[in-house]
Amino acid sequence: MRYIRKTNYKQDIKLIQHSGQIFWYGLLLLVVFSGPLWLDRYFIGEFALVFIYAIAGLGLMILVGYTGLVSLGHAAFLAIGAYTHAYLLNLGVPLPVAMFAATLFSAIIGGLVGIPTLRMTGIYLAVATLAFAVIVEQVLVHWQSVTGGFRGMVVPKAEFFGLDLSSPIAFYFLCLAMLLGSMILVMNLLRSPFGRAMTAVRDSETSAESMGVHLAHTKTLAFALSAAFTGLAGALFAHRLSYLSPDAFTLITSIQLLLMVVVGGLGSLHGVIFGAIFIGLLPQGIAIFRDAAPVAVAQIPGLEPAIFGAILILFLIYEPLGIYGRWCKIRLFFEEFPLYRKSTYKRQKSFLRTERLH
Repeated sequence: MRYIRKTNYKQDIKLIQHSGQIFWYGLLLLVVFSGPLWLDRYFIGEFALVFIYAIAGLGLMILVGYTGLVSLGHAAFLAIGAYTHAYLLNLGVPLPVAMFAATLFSAIIGGLVGIPTLRMTGIYLAVATLAFAVIVEQVLVHWQSVTGGFRGMVVPKAEFFGLDLSSPIAFYFLCLAMLLGSMILVMNLLRSPFGRAMTAVRDSETSAESMGVHLAHTKTLAFALSAAFTGLAGALFAHRLSYLSPDAFTLITSIQLLLMVVVGGLGSLHGVIFGAIFIGLLPQGIAIFRDAAPVAVAQIPGLEPAIFGAILILFLIYEPLGIYGRWCKIRLFFEEFPLYRKSTYKRQKSFLRTERLH
């Protein structure tokens, strides 16, 4: 077992805790950057999609995992980022400017959405964000002069100073670079005073307010930052699709994003990556299952969302800490073996927010 002896306060906010992390994260980066050398063309595209999902998961994790605000409408921010990016590219705006504008516009819309939802929590907030997603979907359908309606919108190729970024390998590295940059930004955000304020709001709004945390400011800014990262993912997602239509941003997409952070592990950046890999590769697993299953089972309508919902329910009941939480338990088990205690690995009671105030 590794024990970290802390001798100063700066160790609490270091990005790298010990030399072992340098080795393992460096090895992981080496594997990821060398992926195009040993991956098939198909899997290069699939892992690029995983990176896009991870960026969107970072945005949703800021809101759900670190601020405690549930959202069922993040597909709307994904759509806003995608359509804004594609619209600006069709006007001849350079790729970096269009991507930045899509991120900024998504952040502004997210901040505006966060203002009227300040007094909502739990199921009421989830319903409000769901209603916002429905509104955005209807706007995409009926604002045909901008979005093209059901006819859709063509997304131009990703080019920067004459360099074609639409090829599978170039797009892979573009998504990877955006993911690494986003993760560094989020890691620095979480160790800042605002990041600590978000976690305080998540744990107890009453206690956070008594310590001087401005609830309205924290929640609104959390909504804006969450929407910004999701909008950036939407801009990349537009190139992944090559052709945008309202059918690509439905309630199922929002459920997939929420499933990603819950299954991966709430309140953990590692959980975002685990969840993105799980969600990115799960549709392929379902497709393989359809091919192998009997015809009567394979042709069941709504099979994919039903499986998503079942997985979400099972994780909430049996493993609320997600895949990363299970990995931490496995690692702790082997670190303590054979001196472990069985009670360490039993499910612990989760208390409601109101029960903590007694």
